[in-house]
Amino acid sequence: MGHFGLRMFRQYGNADFKSSIWVDLAKNASILNKANAAIPTVDQVTDYVNIVNQGFTDTDPVRAKLRLKTLTEMPEYLLIGNRLLEAMARLNQYGLKSTVDENLRRIIRSQSFESYVSDPDMIRAWAAQLANQVYYLRQLGEQDVVNSFISEFKTVYPDANDKNISNQQYSNKIYGMTHLIFSASEYYQKNVNETDFKWIYDYFRKNIDTILARTKADVIAEVGISFLLANKEKDPVVIKAKQYIYNAIDKKRNMIPSVNGNFELAYGEHRNVLAIMLLDWGGANSRPTYQSNSAIFANLPYGIEPK
Repeated sequence: MGHFGLRMFRQYGNADFKSSIWVDLAKNASILNKANAAIPTVDQVTDYVNIVNQGFTDTDPVRAKLRLKTLTEMPEYLLIGNRLLEAMARLNQYGLKSTVDENLRRIIRSQSFESYVSDPDMIRAWAAQLANQVYYLRQLGEQDVVNSFISEFKTVYPDANDKNISNQQYSNKIYGMTHLIFSASEYYQKNVNETDFKWIYDYFRKNIDTILARTKADVIAEVGISFLLANKEKDPVVIKAKQYIYNAIDKKRNMIPSVNGNFELAYGEHRNVLAIMLLDWGGANSRPTYQSNSAIFANLPYGIEPK
């Protein structure tokens, strides 16, 4: 609900999504409040990490195996990257922060993100998440490891090796590339310069037919949106991505089913919200923020304040 509502508000500015924004705020506030209560000092990180990791699940068995292996070697990652950092960055984008922001920053600083982004197994397991998180760190004024991640990413996924990796790993590669662009845009809030990511755009143009053949609808939609964020609406890649996504829509249900033909709304939200954005692009917009859209933030959840 929060994922869908935030994207719809950023695209169209529709106040009907106010409750979805509040849900997103509450979810992220809860993550940070729980972590702060469990980790009053960095000495308690390990104990809480064990609790967090016990709850790890993944619906994809191949991906689950890769990720569980990394959590055995770098157990703090799930808490530091996928919980604390993502929640803090989302609040920051709203113009907000946790009331215990400084303690949370101490926890993040107690770990070296450089070790995550320079590990090949981490990239094979979490490429898109790491692409997000290196930009979140930069956004929050913490460690800057964007270039380190990009360098290692290119080493792990050389273009010449595409034909030798599985479709799962190929999708992971493309996801990582689209999320570098999405994260640089602070998730559809500002446009990006194509020249800053020339290697990605060049790759997408050269390999769009392979991407269409080897990946799923949500990946393909993300590739198209990457070009929209660079103001390349008429690029042939966008045209091909739009046609693919339009053809994937079940015209009776008005949504894209899963690869197994499932129409469950909750599980189909990700691919379908991306399809909406690709086919009816509303532009990059810096909203909502506490400072500019005060009515959306009339009642802040516990543990959040203006930054």
